[in-house]
This record gives sequence, C-alpha cells and structure tokens, in this order.
Amino acid sequence: MFAAFTAVALAATACGGSSEPAGKDAKNITLTIAANSIVGGKNSAGAEWIEKWVIPRFIEAQKAKGVTAKVTFAPSGVDDEQYKTKLALDLRSKGGADVIAVDGIWVGEFVQAGYLKPLSEVAGDQADKWEGWSQIPDSVQGLGSFEDKRYGIPLGTDGRVLYYNKKLFAQAGLPADWQPKSWQEILDAGTKLKALPGVTPIQINAGTAMGEATSMQGALPLLVGAGGEIWADGKWAGGNQPVKDVLDFYTKVYGGGLGDPKLQQEAKGRDKSFAEFAAGKIGILAEGDYFWRSVINPEDGIAKMADRDTSVGYAMIPAKQPGAGLRGQDFVSMSGGGVRVLNPNSKYPSQAFELLAFMHSAEGVKAELAGEARISARTDVNKEVLAGEPMLTFVAEKVLPVTAYRPPLAVYPQVSVALQEATAAAASGKSVDEAATTYQKKVEGIVGGPGNVSS
Repeated sequence: MFAAFTAVALAATACGGSSEPAGKDAKNITLTIAANSIVGGKNSAGAEWIEKWVIPRFIEAQKAKGVTAKVTFAPSGVDDEQYKTKLALDLRSKGGADVIAVDGIWVGEFVQAGYLKPLSEVAGDQADKWEGWSQIPDSVQGLGSFEDKRYGIPLGTDGRVLYYNKKLFAQAGLPADWQPKSWQEILDAGTKLKALPGVTPIQINAGTAMGEATSMQGALPLLVGAGGEIWADGKWAGGNQPVKDVLDFYTKVYGGGLGDPKLQQEAKGRDKSFAEFAAGKIGILAEGDYFWRSVINPEDGIAKMADRDTSVGYAMIPAKQPGAGLRGQDFVSMSGGGVRVLNPNSKYPSQAFELLAFMHSAEGVKAELAGEARISARTDVNKEVLAGEPMLTFVAEKVLPVTAYRPPLAVYPQVSVALQEATAAAASGKSVDEAATTYQKKVEGIVGGPGNVSS
C-alpha cells in the first residue's frame, strides 16, 4: 500500500511517554496532537488554536478531575503528501501522536494498511456515546468513516451547488428562484440562455486540465445523481449505466453548444471560468461553497462580484430525475474535508478520545473558527456561526444531509484521472459508448483487472 513511501528515518513522537500505568484511571497522562499546521506558516490559525486554546483548557479540565495531563503539539508545515508519508511511517512503527489530523480521503487507505482502527475499538464505549454525534449529520459522519465504521471525527466540510446569474436568467425569461428538479431542466435552462449573445449557458468542469475539480464539481455529483458511485461494494465503477448517463450529459452540454469545450482544455480554464462568471458571461456554473466565500466574494474574492448578493442565485444539484439519485435522493452533492483520528497505539486511548471530543465540542469548534463564517461538521455550531450567511446556511442545512464523499482509497486519484479523461472525450465529441469503453479499459488496468470493476 505504501510502497512509494521513502524510508526516511524520522524521530517518531512516541505515544504517551509516562511511566504511569496505562488505562482509564491513570492520574498522570501524556498526550500529543499532530496536524499539518504551524504557527507563522501553513494553517497558522489552526496551530494557534491548538497551542493557545485546546492544550491549556484541556489540561485545566483534566486537573478538575484530579488528572495531571501533559499535552504537546507536533506541528508540521509541509505539503500534504510529505505529511501523509510521515504519518504512515509513524503509525507503521507504532509511534506518532495520539490525536492526528488527516485528510478524509486518506482514511480508508490507512485502514487497509492496518494503521487505523475504529474509534470504538481504540477508546471503547465512550466513542459511540459521545454527544457530538447527534450534532453531525450521518452524511457528514461519512467523511471519517470507512465500510460503515467510524475512524475519526470530521472537521469542517463543504458542498457543491449550481450557481446561476439572476440578471441573465431574467433576460432569458427564467425564474429568479430557479431550482431544477432534473438534468433535463438544467439543459432546458441552458437552451434559453443560449439565445443571449456572448453568454456561455453552462459551465460544468470537464477534462484533465481542471484536475480534481472536474471530478468534484462535475463528474462525481452527476454520477451520484444517476444513482451510481465511483466505488461501491468493493468494486470501481467502469463503463456502467450511471457512468454512461454522466458522459451523455457532457455530450449534450458540449455537443449541443451549451458549454465552451475550449475552456475545459486551457491550463487556467477554471480561473478563466471564474472570471467569466463574475463578468456576467456564464449563466450556470457548478462549484463548491468555496466559490461563494473566496472567488466571487465582493470584498476580497479572486474574481470579485460587487453585486454577488443580489445577482447570484444558488440551487441544489438535482438527480437525473426525481428519486434517481444515490439512496433514492431527489438532490445530491459531493463534499470533502479533514478528519481527526486516534492513534490505535496510544498509551492512553481513553484520555486521547476525551481530548479528541474536547477539540470537537461546540465550544472547541467555535474557538477554532475564530469568528470566521465557515461550515463546520456540527449542526448546532452552524446554526450559530452561519446565522448571517444565507448561502452557507443553505449548504449546511439543505446540501450536507444529501452529500456523498470520494472513496478514501490509495488508487482513487488514478481512477479520478481516468474519469476526467472520459469527460474530456465526451466534451470533445466522442460518442458515449466510445468514451465509456476506453474509460472501462483504463480503470481495469488501474485496479487490477475486470474482477474489480462493475460494468
């Protein structure tokens, strides 16, 4: 699984480290938190929260229970792959921190390598009885789960929606409060927008130049909308019917003159699509809530829209038709995000879970957000911190309950590229069958043969 990891000699931060007896009733405990953040560098605010809020307050809470806790932070400020390699080496050597922040997409890979165990196995009953689970929707818990077992508690998350330009909609005779209930209704809106000069009706990411953004904003939401998943029941999706449905939608958008196929091939195509939407030249665009917060934000966005709040609408992504989505849903989305997990080798697993739960308490999450309006995993916190943010509230309340996640497996990035290539083929005029057949063969080559692929 981790053959590609270089065997670098790394000083592992040993779990625990006290000579006190292990176990639930220990009066002297030593715990370490690891995250890819460092004060003054990468994710600086997160590192400050751990050092200045989490550690002193947790020590204080333990002291009130008659426990002397020594808690340290092992910061990192490296690229994600380097951090992942270090974690893998630590866990493989039975070392590492007790509470570890990871990308949700690494969870299954670490589980399959034997590096992580379910929370209830590491920390016992308290892990299942934690009050916080009732505040985290089941769909969001999926971010820290693998094969229906919880391995971690999700941090913040996000969701994908359809953005649309209300001014262009008005010109095309479309409603200001648009909510399509099927793919056909998206295409129908695109056909009306096509009558407007200089306007690209629909932007749905396609091809490899957009990278993972093609999968996350385009292909995967469509796939779950067709009732499929990229990985399910131990098999990867090949050229099956849901994949063909996705490719058919791409051919209708790009073959039908409703999208700009050239934009999908440009190195900076995604940035250009942002600029074009902000300039009123794109009617409908599929993106995450990041687009609202950071791209078209009128104050400090990378493609500022002064009239964002009045001119931009947002709608849920419909299933192919009502009830055709994953789990029989009418609407779908995709999400990503981070997770904190427990080291199964922790000397003080019970107290390590207490620390993990403390970090994910409502109070802890609010302190971590530090006044910033971002979507957390907790419903109670979102109600409070997103009160003045209708768009983010929409994602938290409507989109997250129907969302889905990428499979947290090592081979996923390669399968994702094959899917991106299939969308490129469909967008450039290849037939659905041809694109699906080529994709099927590629996936079979990536995942070890047709036996691991549903076709």
